[in-house]
Amino acid sequence: MERLKGKRALITGGTSGIGLETARHFLNEGARVAVTGTNPATLDAAAKELGQQALVLASDAGNVAAQRTLAQSVGEKFGQLDILVANAGIADLRPVDRWDEAGLDHSFGINFKGPFFLVQALLPWFANPASIVLTTSVNAHLGMPNTSIYGASKAALLSLARTFSGELIPRGIRVNAVSPGPIATPLYDKLGLTKADLQAVSDSLKSQTPAKRFGSPAEVAQAIVFLASDESAFTVGSELVIDGGMSNL
Repeated sequence: MERLKGKRALITGGTSGIGLETARHFLNEGARVAVTGTNPATLDAAAKELGQQALVLASDAGNVAAQRTLAQSVGEKFGQLDILVANAGIADLRPVDRWDEAGLDHSFGINFKGPFFLVQALLPWFANPASIVLTTSVNAHLGMPNTSIYGASKAALLSLARTFSGELIPRGIRVNAVSPGPIATPLYDKLGLTKADLQAVSDSLKSQTPAKRFGSPAEVAQAIVFLASDESAFTVGSELVIDGGMSNL
């Protein structure tokens, strides 16, 4: 299929996990794609896998000045932008008594402040119509222990799906969100847990999920393709929760 034929897309955090899988789907659907990341190894691997059809850029999602640089680079390369997938994020999970101001600022910088200022910087470059998809989290809805700052940052991002929608729809820009639950991505490997602790976290998450499994990045990417495409032209300010029933059952 070519549901995104001719569309120009930027996917932040697009060199691994959900972002990389979304880039694969976008290319298969006919889009021109730019992806960002910060890890030199995954940047190089993504460039090799996605090939010349994709623009692979090093960009820090938590740096406000970098958002302006990124917007300028993508705008000049593509001319205009039809799709933004604000997918870059960090999951820093700690008990309440182990948080400090620097850690809070770091999480909110990547998960909320960066996406906000990227959208702002891209406003001159968005086509009409255009679609923004924000990758939030089921933790915006759950009171899961150790997720206080992560959940709050994702809840703030989810709020933007509504407030941005009200403000940007006159420009022809639709804003929606996907909220994944437990998805089999490298995100969990970045938590700094031992193998035994990581297995315990995995088992606990599966036990809380009615589907009794982790989701796949492809299952999230397919939802993002829908929200990015003209098939969802009447879908505005909405959220697709992809969590195996965790937050509903």
